[in-house]
Amino acid sequence: VQLQASGGGLVQAGGSLRLSCAASGRTFSRYSMGWFRQAPGKEREFVAAIRGNGPGTYYSNSVKGRFTASRDNAKNTVYLQMNSLKPEDTAVYYCAAQTGNPIVGLLYLEDKYNYWGQGTLVTVSS
Repeated sequence: VQLQASGGGLVQAGGSLRLSCAASGRTFSRYSMGWFRQAPGKEREFVAAIRGNGPGTYYSNSVKGRFTASRDNAKNTVYLQMNSLKPEDTAVYYCAAQTGNPIVGLLYLEDKYNYWGQGTLVTVSS
């Protein structure tokens, strides 16, 4: 599957952005999707994940309550709604796909994701 992330940009602190990640292929619902980010000079970190079918969204503590992951399987697209943005949210955001319906713990691990998008830059000004 090929992934194309979009929606990044420059926003003031307290603002909102919605990232999108469009996937190719006809079996999108079979993939659990993750969002990761990498800030300048830091390692890439988990942000959120959403299962392919049924309930199940997971967030890092740093974004819980501010970010919401969702997906539209008919459109082969996953979203990350980011509200109450902070300067420390500045990073390149990546979407990724993991095959199947893994146990929760695996959704947090970037090396378990098989496919990655190219990243979209989010800059939050103070």
